Amino acid sequence: MESMKSDREGKEMKETGKPVDRAIVVGLDLSGAGDAEEADRSLDELAELVRAAGGVVVGRMMQRRDSPDSATYVGKGKTLELKSAGDSLDADLLVFDDELSGSQIRNIEEIVGRRTIDRSMLILDIFALRAASREGKLQVELAQLQYRKSRLVGMGVAMSRLGGGIGTRGPGESKLETDRRHIGRRILALKQDLATVGDHRDRVRSRRRGGEAFVVAVAGYTNAGKSSIVNRLCGVDLFAEDMPFATLDPTARRMPLEDGREIVLVDTVGFIRKLPHHLVDAFRSTLEEVAQADVVVHVVDVSDPESGRQMEIVESLLTELGAAALPRLTVYNKADRVDLLPAAAKTGGSTFVVSALTGEGLDALRGAIESLAPGGLVPVHLLLPYDKAGMVDWLHGHGRGIATVYGEDGIDVRGSLREDCLPDVAPWRVEGRGE
Repeated sequence: MESMKSDREGKEMKETGKPVDRAIVVGLDLSGAGDAEEADRSLDELAELVRAAGGVVVGRMMQRRDSPDSATYVGKGKTLELKSAGDSLDADLLVFDDELSGSQIRNIEEIVGRRTIDRSMLILDIFALRAASREGKLQVELAQLQYRKSRLVGMGVAMSRLGGGIGTRGPGESKLETDRRHIGRRILALKQDLATVGDHRDRVRSRRRGGEAFVVAVAGYTNAGKSSIVNRLCGVDLFAEDMPFATLDPTARRMPLEDGREIVLVDTVGFIRKLPHHLVDAFRSTLEEVAQADVVVHVVDVSDPESGRQMEIVESLLTELGAAALPRLTVYNKADRVDLLPAAAKTGGSTFVVSALTGEGLDALRGAIESLAPGGLVPVHLLLPYDKAGMVDWLHGHGRGIATVYGEDGIDVRGSLREDCLPDVAPWRVEGRGE
């Protein structure tokens, strides 16, 4: 049990008068499957998630088994050790690193006498804390209800409490507690509401396509620095903080280019180990922003020792979402934090080493994105008949530096026009003069 440092931190925070949940994180080492290091790293990440939810980790326990115990996940003996640790550390709750069944939660709580949640419930809690848009809140409530519906039979204390600390937040909590019999009806209503919101999202996508927007999805592991890169490239100020799931709602921003074109960058929700499948299902319309893009920019935190494994997780989820075949730019961010880059993080081709903090490497990244976008500007000279005068406004919208002279033969137009728009003006091009 590793507890002393976190335990002191928890006591100091409690003395400030702020309500803080003191948690023990619990993992399972299935060493027979060669999972020892992965289990330890996953438990480290679970501790970060607890802190992101507003709690403090006062202890951690890893149990080595060939398979999870069907009754208590870690076995009765280890559960009794957890009870003793909870008493000595004044813990408020236990957080397990894998999904628990309703009966496992009930059994553990009966033995330990403390609230018990799993990784999925913790992630859902963080999403409930961060969701800002109507769509985000609907998606979180749907995921929470679907998660809890499958655990109605057997869950004890976890199902009898209302809002407060970790694992108890979210729009679905009070509805579930006051009217369990109608969970299915509520889930159906949420799906209908989300379908309506999804239709609106589809219309927004269609307008982008109608306006011939080039869409770049910025994806990656949670806390890799996606929002910070979008901020730098677009000159905006999206919420960006060094914590998991700082961004939940996909945000589209325009990146203006020097030739007058604009590229749409979509900042997406971060991926993570063991992302609850209910969450993936509920957020599918949001996550599909990635699959609907023209290019995916995969942002990697190069300073994280786990960056290689995180890239594998992101690639797996991109494949699940149908985005594996899209053109890809790999961006190793936070280069300012490392002295020696890993072998894979070498600038060249579709790979870029950058720092969103200092701006290092971002000009090269911007240039690569620009080169992938169609419709570079080319000089044109047109002679429009007067019955086509309405095209002048269209030319201003699709070109740059458009100058017009109204003469006897028609409207003389000179300037630069998007290359992909040349077929639309082919009948009126003046060959060999000023081009």
